[in-house]
Amino acid sequence: MKKRDIKILLVDDEPDILEIVGYNLSAEGYEIFTAENGVKAVKKAKKIKPHLIIMDVMMPEMDGIEACELIRKVPDLSETIITFLTARGEDYSQVAGFDAGADDYITKPIKPKVLVSKVKSLLRRFKEEDSAESIVEIGNLIINRDEYKVVLNGDELILPRKEFELLSLLASKPGKVFKREDILDSVWGNEVVVGGRTIDVHIRKLREKIGDDSFKTVKGVGYKFIETCKN
Repeated sequence: MKKRDIKILLVDDEPDILEIVGYNLSAEGYEIFTAENGVKAVKKAKKIKPHLIIMDVMMPEMDGIEACELIRKVPDLSETIITFLTARGEDYSQVAGFDAGADDYITKPIKPKVLVSKVKSLLRRFKEEDSAESIVEIGNLIINRDEYKVVLNGDELILPRKEFELLSLLASKPGKVFKREDILDSVWGNEVVVGGRTIDVHIRKLREKIGDDSFKTVKGVGYKFIETCKN
């Protein structure tokens, strides 16, 4: 996919942030759209169907957390990547963002070159996957990587992109223990800096949706997927 075909929606109530971030990403060749609050962000996202949304947390009318939750309920936006760009770096704020369905969390201020690098890393997942491995079936769980679809016991589950990629990785080799550093590298990319609790939060959400028995924590090492999926 060429850069000029990639749509990025910037959401922030500070005009200077929209201008600076928008300018640097436009210079890279991306198509940039903007919104000043969560209400406008949801409306514009439905209209333009962006590949990536970079959104502030604290905004008037509707904050980024609520906007993220609403966007994640729109089927047409299931593949949209959402990352928060905010000055709030507290753990509780990051956890709230991941619980709402965010894929990543970037703390500002951030140098333009670093931001561009992170955006490239986030967009890397749009590369085509090997069609021979596009569908994984394990018991009553079906993972369709081409369509980003998960079916459990005949019912389709709507998973945020990061949860989907984490599940897809672990389920690719049931029983194998994936080290935390390997999970971060495979799912988030080695250019993206995320908090230490990131994997734990996403595993917790997957346990709630797929089943607690499907995931096993190996203390001090990482996680593995167990073939017994129960809803």
